[in-house]
Amino acid sequence: MSDVLADLRAAILRGEYAPRQRLVESDLVEQYDTSRFVLRTALTRLADEGLVELRPNRGARVREVSVQEAVEITEIRCAVEGFVAARAAERITDAEVVEVRALGAEMAAAVERADMVLYSELNARLHGKVRSVAGHSSATRILEQLNGQMVRHQFRLSLVPGRPSVSLPEHLAIVDAICARDPEEAERAMRVHLTSVLRALEDFAEKAAAPPL
Repeated sequence: MSDVLADLRAAILRGEYAPRQRLVESDLVEQYDTSRFVLRTALTRLADEGLVELRPNRGARVREVSVQEAVEITEIRCAVEGFVAARAAERITDAEVVEVRALGAEMAAAVERADMVLYSELNARLHGKVRSVAGHSSATRILEQLNGQMVRHQFRLSLVPGRPSVSLPEHLAIVDAICARDPEEAERAMRVHLTSVLRALEDFAEKAAAPPL
């Protein structure tokens, strides 16, 4: 079941299934070469994670996360990821400093090449690395669930003109503070970044709600 769960989760996060798209059991059983019992167990887990909706007598579909919900998720992330960044600064090893700085350099190179798809992927990898360095299992579990619901909005934000030029310095400030083993600055840098994300989402929501001219 773990392989089916992981594979289906990854496919949803990659955007292979669109928001509100119906997940047809018979098709998925064949695609993942599994049983209906295993598939239904995986779908239940994904519903618990907020990625799938299970509707009585209508099956499962990919859950759509509204911009307003994404704003609320980001508000929670701001508190939890600030704590995680501070803890990472306290625990980071010399080898991990090299890895984290390398991710920052890759992000800068991606922006230089205007490769926003890669930049979005590296963004997720950096945040994941910070969680790994922090080594706080409960915070990691919470953030991975929240980030799974946010992934489409994060990708859309990365494509907004000018957004990477704002977010890259914010990420590099996080990298510098964690690698300098400065917990207070690491927490501050993470909160600054996520507050910026929050404002970008709110701006996106306002534009989406504005009547056409």
